[in-house]
Amino acid sequence: MEKNVVLTMRGISMTFPGVKALDNVDFTLRKGEIHALMGENGAGKSTLIKCLTGINAFESGEIHVDGISGPVVNHSTLDAQKKGISTVYQEVNLCPNLSVAENLFIGREPKTRIGTIDWKTMTKKSQKIMKDLSIDIDVTQNLENYSLAIQQMIAIARAVDMESKVLILDEPTSSLDDNEVEKLFVLMRRLRAQGVGIIFVTHFLEQVYAVCDRITVLRNGQLVGEYPIEELPRVKLVAAMMGKDFDDLAAIKTEDKTDYSKAPLYIEAKGLSHKGTIKPFDFEIHKGEVVGLTGLLGSGRTELARVLYGADKTQSGTMKVNGKEVKINAPIEAMNLGMGLLPDDRKAEGIIQDLSVRENIILALQAKRGVFKLLPMSKQIEIADKYIELLQIKTASRETLIKQLSGGNQQKVILGRWLATDPEFLILDEPTRGIDVGTKTEIQKLVLKLAKEGKSIIFISSEIEEMLRTCSRMAVLRDGQKVGEITEDLTQQHVMAEIAGGGSK
Repeated sequence: MEKNVVLTMRGISMTFPGVKALDNVDFTLRKGEIHALMGENGAGKSTLIKCLTGINAFESGEIHVDGISGPVVNHSTLDAQKKGISTVYQEVNLCPNLSVAENLFIGREPKTRIGTIDWKTMTKKSQKIMKDLSIDIDVTQNLENYSLAIQQMIAIARAVDMESKVLILDEPTSSLDDNEVEKLFVLMRRLRAQGVGIIFVTHFLEQVYAVCDRITVLRNGQLVGEYPIEELPRVKLVAAMMGKDFDDLAAIKTEDKTDYSKAPLYIEAKGLSHKGTIKPFDFEIHKGEVVGLTGLLGSGRTELARVLYGADKTQSGTMKVNGKEVKINAPIEAMNLGMGLLPDDRKAEGIIQDLSVRENIILALQAKRGVFKLLPMSKQIEIADKYIELLQIKTASRETLIKQLSGGNQQKVILGRWLATDPEFLILDEPTRGIDVGTKTEIQKLVLKLAKEGKSIIFISSEIEEMLRTCSRMAVLRDGQKVGEITEDLTQQHVMAEIAGGGSK
């Protein structure tokens, strides 16, 4: 193993049923470096970490850890910990009802001569650990009395005290505010100075450039490359993650040149926010307009949409619908105002697996009417048949269970569900993810047809090309903040430069 390297992973491959999750991936971590592991959803970041920490069994490849001769295979996270590899997850997996000291020493408590827990020694050692990391807290207090950021740091302190050579931080900043993130960075830099190798998994670009020394990018289970931070400007990082090359990007222009600023406003939002996910934003959409929300995964696209729809309660700001001020506290209130939301996770939030296609299609309409005003069966059949035909849903019958349909057809059923309510405003979050090209084109055409009928649509997609084809303008999000809008020059280069941060950084 070369000098100064604490971890090497070579040729790691792993297959889930029908999917090559990792394909011959290499990764190198040096002592005293903070190394970002980057990639869009499904790139293989989590799978690679699970192979390292013993959660997943990989099929081929080798892992080497400094100080251990021969290849290493971990069979559990405990196994990995014993070899100096610790992970701190986004969700703090400690015990909130125990004290800080008990959490630091859980499973390895110092004992007295007669075999009971030596509380005095445990408190003393805990105080020293906290002091060494400049964390000023009372270690005898229960963990639940401290903020999420402090809990995160205690989890890191525990990992460090177990003499970790490799510290994996998996999305540790997702629930933290800016001040808490800065405290975490101070701790990370201190550990780097002590020679700990840190793998930092995050989707926040700003944070990568604030604290990391090196970046490894994965895409579709393959290694795109490893780069020193100064050699990979943001715009190139975005291109690497999304699989686009700036030299040969096709500039696809939308044919729609309608000036929507003359059309009536449907929604006008000012200063809306949701704690921990999205900073205050302004947003407006005119009737008949398709507005795209663009940004990398985790930039806040879904969160912004959920705040508008009332799925997440707003912390601040005001909102007008059709010129009238409204307060939307729950999705049913949004539905009664003529709104619909097609969620990005159709399995968890969209389909009801054990109901039929018919039942899934009439669900939102029935919810609007209320439980005591059941839709007559003849009406249910009429609505279901109408949307099965309109959307070309491939199903044996309207009574087929939705779980028996393909992903693309399930997506069409949920779309049919919202169209049945005759909405004025539709939020489509990743409506074409995981479906075939033919169906994608049908959905894009349908979006444009609905807009021509005067419906307002928010369109969220990870595929910039389809947004360019369907949207008249785009709002750009980064790190939970709306950072700009693109109304002119809707090209891939321009959009990706904006996502990356103005293209100049």
